[in-house]
Amino acid sequence: MLAVKVPKREAEKIRRKLIELGVLAKGYSPKREGNFVLFPVEMPVEGFELVEAEFEKTERRPHSYREVVEVPDEIKPLLPSSFDIIGDIAIIELPEELMDYGKAIGEAILKVHRHIKAVFAKGSKVSGEYRIRELIHLAGEKRTETLHRENGIRLKLDIARVYYTPRLATERMRVFERTQPGEIVFDMFAGVGPYSILLAKKAKLVFACDINPWAVRYLEENKKLNKTPNVIPILGDVRKVAGQIKADRVIMNLPKFADRFLKEAMMSVKSGGIVHYYGFGPEEDLFSEHEQKIKAVARELGFKVELLDERRVRPYAPRQFNIAIDFRVWK
Repeated sequence: MLAVKVPKREAEKIRRKLIELGVLAKGYSPKREGNFVLFPVEMPVEGFELVEAEFEKTERRPHSYREVVEVPDEIKPLLPSSFDIIGDIAIIELPEELMDYGKAIGEAILKVHRHIKAVFAKGSKVSGEYRIRELIHLAGEKRTETLHRENGIRLKLDIARVYYTPRLATERMRVFERTQPGEIVFDMFAGVGPYSILLAKKAKLVFACDINPWAVRYLEENKKLNKTPNVIPILGDVRKVAGQIKADRVIMNLPKFADRFLKEAMMSVKSGGIVHYYGFGPEEDLFSEHEQKIKAVARELGFKVELLDERRVRPYAPRQFNIAIDFRVWK
């Protein structure tokens, strides 16, 4: 077939150019000949040396586990289109009708995504004081500890013992970009440290509190792993810590119950400091209820609040969204 012959040192640049022109033949591997590389093309390309050559066909890898999973055709429409990946572990939410095919689904995920080593299904919703869920092993290694990378940091954690979601990585980076060098930060519900470790790259000190001893254990490890000695892990109820810390910035990542801790957050932030509040809201009125609670607590304490930003962070349930409100507190 027709090919473009280019010097090896220019191969990558030319490959991108051929893709831009829409002439690179798909489904074939480039070929090396001495100090040259041959790219298969679908038509003559002006300005390049053209030759005839034979190329090996490349095997097309499936892009989704749904392409290879072996389940009855009538239930294929029920297969989830996405799942969470934490480190090298996949966590998928399966409807009851698919649970009998969990092993086949897990093995299909492993087949398509070679970097994934274990697959679990969500066995329950996040619940309890430690915000953890039951997990059902589907395929791969029977372990729940992993090392996750996001936003340039590494987080060691056990998905069965601590709460963690990769779906807030963009939101965490947004807060990082707004954090100023030298700030003191109070992460009220720190978990294994996805906010704390990241913000410590800028902040002077980060006080990271959590009631789950496993979360604090991993937080200690992640502090060493990321070389952030300015993170101060605190094991205990945040109510007993509030007011002892005076922070420039407070993180309230406990969306189901954050409204119950607004008093503690406002007591812990300096006058003029910022609180990042997270909650859940219905699609038809995302923010009103939370705004009212924030203002009511401020009035009770004799403080003033200034709403700075409101965002829909991610879908949480049908017609329900995880929301964020940034507000400044004046005392």
